[in-house]
Amino acid sequence: MDFALSEEQRLIVDTARAFAAEHMAPHAARWDADKLFPKDALRAAADLGFAAVYVDADKGGVGLSRTDCALIMEQLAYACPSTAAYLSIHNMAAWMVAEYGTPETVARLVPDLASMARFASYCLTEPGAGSDAASLKTRAERDGDAYVLNGAKAFISGAGPDGSDVYVVMARTGAGGPKGITAFVVDKDTPGVSFGAQERKLGWHSQPTAQVNFDDCRVPVENRLGAEGQGFAIAMAGLDGGRLNIGACSLGGGQFALDTALAYARERRQFGQAIADFQATQFKLADMATELEAARLLLYKAADKVSHKAADATAFAAMAKRLATDTGFKVANEALQLHGGYGYLMDYPIERVVRDLRVHQILEGTNEIMRVIVAKRLLG
Repeated sequence: MDFALSEEQRLIVDTARAFAAEHMAPHAARWDADKLFPKDALRAAADLGFAAVYVDADKGGVGLSRTDCALIMEQLAYACPSTAAYLSIHNMAAWMVAEYGTPETVARLVPDLASMARFASYCLTEPGAGSDAASLKTRAERDGDAYVLNGAKAFISGAGPDGSDVYVVMARTGAGGPKGITAFVVDKDTPGVSFGAQERKLGWHSQPTAQVNFDDCRVPVENRLGAEGQGFAIAMAGLDGGRLNIGACSLGGGQFALDTALAYARERRQFGQAIADFQATQFKLADMATELEAARLLLYKAADKVSHKAADATAFAAMAKRLATDTGFKVANEALQLHGGYGYLMDYPIERVVRDLRVHQILEGTNEIMRVIVAKRLLG
């Protein structure tokens, strides 16, 4: 059992870290304050292969492993968790198109997704179907050489007139339950597609979020991903990767918070000495570092299982997502506490990281649902 990164993986980490330091970290506070969607920075990331990391090379991607993708996402999130998280979602959607699309759909879309000439979003959640995703109501009815979609999707990252260009949409084509769901690729310019107002959010300000509406929206049959009734399984397969990525984003944000707290603890003086000299501070920092490292190791193991399609890959992805996102937020919150009143000010970066990481415990399946997935695996 080897816990060391390979030479290639060290190069991947160095490349992602250097990119994040140059193209993301100097701008993250402004993107957050002004609610800017940094398309140019995202396309620069795509130039390095970061937009289709685990899409097979013969389909236009880079063909790296899920562990490699986790390494990249962690480094990018160290600079800006919000922007890295959108890139995580884009990777998930690009992989779903590449894995389940027809050869024509793959040839038409994947190169543009890999270069981020087009941006992608994932549409599963609805106003009345969040954790109970199998109860979704958006319908797709076959009409000749097309499907007609009607319904709405909620909380869609990247959504809006100036946001994503391609939407991977789950819609009901059959009876109730998971077996009646089918996956589609829908272009934002398709007649009948519209968007709700931009959501006002606690964090994730560098990416748009809105409701996506489908009103008699005609989607060609060739835009279907997989077979009819396969959509829920496709959605869950995509989420295995998404959960790893968002967990990695939490580790990156948490590591930034820890490093920032370490520097502050050395500089901040109270009662005649640096607060780093107090044992209470030392114990807190030690726990933060230990918990991040434990979550990181579980995430790497889960990523390896997903890459190798292990029978328990979904359960391990759920475990890793739950632990990494809980840990990342906890570490960031502890870092804010160590900063005292200064941590609450927007002049310091900690409050932004806390705001950005909080939602990771909710999206890609809430952490309560992660526990349900793990328990079902344990109980057979």
